[in-house]
Amino acid sequence: MNSYKDLIFKFEYLGIEKSISTGETLIGKAPHIAPAAWLNSIYLPLRENDVKLLEDELGTNIPIDYRNFLTKFSNGLDILVGTFSLDGLRRNYIRSVDESRQPFSIITKNIEERPYNAKDSYFFIGGYKWDGSCIYIDKETNIVHYCDRDDATSLFQWNSFEEMLISELHRTYLLFDDKGVKINEDVWTTPIER
Repeated sequence: MNSYKDLIFKFEYLGIEKSISTGETLIGKAPHIAPAAWLNSIYLPLRENDVKLLEDELGTNIPIDYRNFLTKFSNGLDILVGTFSLDGLRRNYIRSVDESRQPFSIITKNIEERPYNAKDSYFFIGGYKWDGSCIYIDKETNIVHYCDRDDATSLFQWNSFEEMLISELHRTYLLFDDKGVKINEDVWTTPIER
């Protein structure tokens, strides 16, 4: 089985570029979307002091598996132009092309738009562009759950963060061709059709 690190680079044959200003790695040029579009994006990992500041703002600890992802691999993730994304520390909202290439803010779903029924142990880490649905880690069990954008009731689950990420990369890639074009625009891109 491929690691998630290998899977994220699946479209490397379409080009790869590192942003000089932000350090972001762009994978798979996507001219069918826009001249400056890329399929996948990974961001510079966070430093420990960034994580501490983020945890202070969130008022809670980041689950260890996700914390390791943020500090050892990438500050969030963008797969197939936001079809599936993982949140991180967004440093600003400047709208230039380079500055806009940042992860979605982990603050948004955990504080500003926290879904109904979310327990204190639920830590929201990302979601899906299709319908705004979310993914969270239950810090009491480390089980990863999929839920509606407005209601944290679990609709699907994975045993771990790594299992979820590998599974979702494999599943999502099946919905797109070898150039990153969605095969059928009417097919849901979420883990379950709702």
